[in-house]
Amino acid sequence: MTSDADTAHAHAHHWEWSWAPLWTVAGTFLLVPIAFSFYFVYDDLLLTAIAAGVGTVLTLAGIAKWVDEGLSETPLLAGVANIGLPIFILSEIFIFLSLFSSYWMMRLGIDAWPPEGTPHIVLWIPLVMTVVLVSSSVTAHIAEEKLEHGNLSGFNTWWIWTIVLGSVFLGFTVYEYAHLIGEGFIPSTNAYSTAFYTITGFHASHVLVGLGAFVAVLIPALGGRTNKTFVSCVSVYWHFVDIVWFFVVSQIYFW
Repeated sequence: MTSDADTAHAHAHHWEWSWAPLWTVAGTFLLVPIAFSFYFVYDDLLLTAIAAGVGTVLTLAGIAKWVDEGLSETPLLAGVANIGLPIFILSEIFIFLSLFSSYWMMRLGIDAWPPEGTPHIVLWIPLVMTVVLVSSSVTAHIAEEKLEHGNLSGFNTWWIWTIVLGSVFLGFTVYEYAHLIGEGFIPSTNAYSTAFYTITGFHASHVLVGLGAFVAVLIPALGGRTNKTFVSCVSVYWHFVDIVWFFVVSQIYFW
């Protein structure tokens, strides 16, 4: 028979702590603003490599710990992810909207567009990238369906295909950047180059984050552990990144 004291103890407030969020944020901070500053502002390759290396380790360790906690511990409040994800995506929409608004103001305020110094932009590359990214959303959806029907092996297979396609997309981004930079088209060339690298680079960073989330889900799934909430959140985020790409292509490449 349970006493009142035992019942009170069971319902007593208890603190939950984790070093995962701190390590993830610290790693991301080192990877993005710090490493970028060392490279683009101070032109120091050694400090750039150190910041990027430490940042990568911290970020991966934090994400791995976070995923492990999500798979092994019962959340204090159920359904938080389903509420938090739309709020997060809404904030991302406003960030992208601010970037596009700046681009539209520049585009409409300059008669000769693109400005002088802009090389010929090969349009077949973004078209192929669009096909690749849309295909990755399809494979992610199929993976979800496999998991919904209890087919973990099928889920892993289609999840891996999604990672491969996302990596191919980033590969095209790197190829395009290398080609344009080789022609002297850098972020400071003109107004269009600034907008081009800012918007496409910001989108590419979201693709990179999405791939990290896919890998974070895949690793425990290969060992037979998964979480439908994690899978759903990552898929919704990926579909969002896919939709944003249509705006990037139509505005940056074809307008």
